[in-house]
Amino acid sequence: MLATDAQNTALLELFHKGTRLAYRRGEFIIRPGETPPGIFYIELGNVKAYDITKYGEENLLIIRKEHELFPLIWAITGQERHVIYEAMTPTTVWRIDRKKFLAHLKNKGETLAPLLDMTIEMYRIHSERIINLEYRSVRERLISFLLTMSNRFGKETIMGLTINVPLRQQDIASSINASRETTSRELTALEKKGLITTQGLIVLKDVDKLRSFL
Repeated sequence: MLATDAQNTALLELFHKGTRLAYRRGEFIIRPGETPPGIFYIELGNVKAYDITKYGEENLLIIRKEHELFPLIWAITGQERHVIYEAMTPTTVWRIDRKKFLAHLKNKGETLAPLLDMTIEMYRIHSERIINLEYRSVRERLISFLLTMSNRFGKETIMGLTINVPLRQQDIASSINASRETTSRELTALEKKGLITTQGLIVLKDVDKLRSFL
C-alpha cells in the first residue's frame, strides 16, 4: 500500500469534520434510486453495494469494510449508478459533503494516496471476480469466491478460517453467476466433504484441499 499512517490519519480527520451516523443490520445507507447524500467513511462494520436485476433479484457488487469509502466512483466522477448500499452488520460511518471532499483533494494532496490504495483494491476485487467467472463449473466458481472472500475478510479461529462477514446464499449466487438453489446444493456438498461449515458465518476447514479443486 502507498499511503502512510499520517496520510490515512489526515483522511480520517477530514471525515471527522462531518456527521457521524449509525445503522442497524439490514438498514439502507443509500436507498434504491436515491442520489448519494455525501461521501461515507466506514468506522465500524461492513456495507454491501448491490443493484437489482430486471428479474427483481439482488446482484452483489462489492462489500466495503472498515476504513473504506463509498460510493467511490460517484465521489470522483459524480456519475450516478443507482447502486444500493446496505449495512450488513451494525455499522458506524462518517459522512461529508461531496463538494467539500473534492475541494480537500484539490488543496490537500496527502489524502490522494489512501484513495489510490482503495481504488487499486477495488480494481483487484473486480479483476478477481472476472477471473472467477472463467471457471466452468459452479463448484469451482463457488470455491474461488470463498477463497477470495477469505483473503479479504478471513480470520483464523479454532474452527478454521472464518469469513467474518454474513453472506447470504443469494449474495454468493449472484457473485458466481448461479441460481440460489444450485449454490445451496454446492455449499451443502462442500460441507458434507468436511471442507466448510455454514452455520452462521462460513468457515473454511481445509483451505489447501479447497485450492486443489481449482
